[in-house]
Amino acid sequence: MSFELPQFLPAVPEMFLLGMICFILVVDVFLAESHRLVTYWLALATVAGTAWLTVAVAQQGSLLTFGGMFVNDAMGNVLKLFTYLIVAMVFIYSRDYLRDRSLLKGEYYILGLTALLGMMIMISAHNMLIVYLGLELNSLSLYAMVALDRESPVASEAAMKYFVLGAIASAVLLYGMSLLYGATGTLDITGLGVHVASNPAASIGTLFALGFIVVGLCFKLGAVPFHMWVPDVYEGSATSVTLFVGSAPKIASFALFMRLLVEGLGGMHAQWQGLLIGIAVLSMAIGAIVAIAQTNFKRLMAYSTIGHVGFILMGILAGTTTGYQAAMFYTLTYVITATAGFGLILLLARKGFESERLDDFKGLNERSPWFAAMMLVVMFSLAGVPPFVGFFAKLYVLRAAVEAGLTWLAVTAVVFSIISAFYYLRVVKLMYFDRAPANSRSVQAEFDLRWLLSGNGLAILLLGVLPGPLLALCARVIGF
Repeated sequence: MSFELPQFLPAVPEMFLLGMICFILVVDVFLAESHRLVTYWLALATVAGTAWLTVAVAQQGSLLTFGGMFVNDAMGNVLKLFTYLIVAMVFIYSRDYLRDRSLLKGEYYILGLTALLGMMIMISAHNMLIVYLGLELNSLSLYAMVALDRESPVASEAAMKYFVLGAIASAVLLYGMSLLYGATGTLDITGLGVHVASNPAASIGTLFALGFIVVGLCFKLGAVPFHMWVPDVYEGSATSVTLFVGSAPKIASFALFMRLLVEGLGGMHAQWQGLLIGIAVLSMAIGAIVAIAQTNFKRLMAYSTIGHVGFILMGILAGTTTGYQAAMFYTLTYVITATAGFGLILLLARKGFESERLDDFKGLNERSPWFAAMMLVVMFSLAGVPPFVGFFAKLYVLRAAVEAGLTWLAVTAVVFSIISAFYYLRVVKLMYFDRAPANSRSVQAEFDLRWLLSGNGLAILLLGVLPGPLLALCARVIGF
């Protein structure tokens, strides 16, 4: 019996990140509260080092290692680099917010890094067991982050709800994977794809497995009708945690759809397309209509996320290379835009004031014309107003749906997009046409936070004016 040593080089970024998590964990134990920023800088340095290693080990084509369970390919590397960027921005945005509320603890950054490790494993997973391993590592870290503010009963309730519903969704996904293994005899995603392609008549067991897997994936993405956790977790969490939960994990969830549904179960496109059409329409409808009644900005952003998930699914369900590229473009640009939106909430918040209500944005233009303009860019982009990047993201997804013969679905999406524009424009109206409350204060923030938020907002405009490079990148890495 021979044992072939796997190639460790493609997984060096993951191993480096794991080693640094252990190192930071030990260092943080011995730090006094007054030196807690050391953990913050170590976390940022770790993300930067992981990004450098990812670029260093990147290569042409795909490389499978660890018995075919781990893949290093262009799509995975690009998704990872965007994930690092978003996580680093989240850490910077969150620093002052956490310090003002006595939540600047090592746990936030360590849990953030373990969640990042889970996302990296999800993105590079090429075996259903590894998919599940990465998913659970990411999910368990997020559950703990939601409960970070132990003095808040609302946060504890949100964490408990997230944990219970997440555990059920994980069990459903795992059951679907076990059924799929029983039906096909393999856990390998390539082997799964070959088996499904060579047996076009799907068995009952495979169909049931597909249903369970779609349910599990849609829960993680926050699609209707598996969205119940999204508004409560967004509202109940500390805003810095909401920013983390609502941004980078979306990129990893997109990778899961690509690995499991497109690469593994691509031969059953006709079956999962039908499921995703219903879920996409419901997501766009609930996201557009229910958000109108919201007065809390974080709940509004939660329903906004649900609506945008419908658009991402519309690109995937098209089942064409154009559709996958559009869905990837949409995911990346949406995450950048949502990060700026939550970053602005963190900028406006101060000790004893959360800036969560829509009324808190009244007269923002009087207090800070520049950051009111940045929020206007975010809202217009989310609404799909040209020339911001959200317009082109929607346009590419709609074009993919029309090319796939789903014109009615594209028309439906346009209708719900017009409805959702109401609540985005309402925020703009509050900022520019309502007077600021008498007790309102000017916007104050550290130098780096102001520059990063400005860069984030301007990137939304720049990607809208010049969407070509990012779209070309998506086209180059989606190689099937």
